[in-house]
Amino acid sequence: MILVRDVFRLRFGAAREAVALWQEGIEFVRAGRHVRDARLLTDLVGPFYTLVLETTYDDLESSACEMREVMGDAAWRGWYQRFVPLVESGHREMFTVVGSTVPPLSTASLARAAARA
Repeated sequence: MILVRDVFRLRFGAAREAVALWQEGIEFVRAGRHVRDARLLTDLVGPFYTLVLETTYDDLESSACEMREVMGDAAWRGWYQRFVPLVESGHREMFTVVGSTVPPLSTASLARAAARA
């Protein structure tokens, strides 16, 4: 599985407007034939006014197909033109998802956690 993170650095003060706009835009993304999951993240710490669109796909080819289809959609392009003025910069990160579950804590780790509590 492939995880794609589109990281947008928003203009100062544009976060509220950008998040509101993405409430509409996320529906374009979720409607994609190749998208397995999509979610929107905002910063808690780190660079201010950071917004991340996180999507997952079965493989790189699915991601590329989805991008071609979305970029060819006139409704998406119209929506995106409303979003672009809110953005200073951005980048894309792509990861291979290694596992879908977190390994359980060892007995020693559980004992240490209990001792701290």
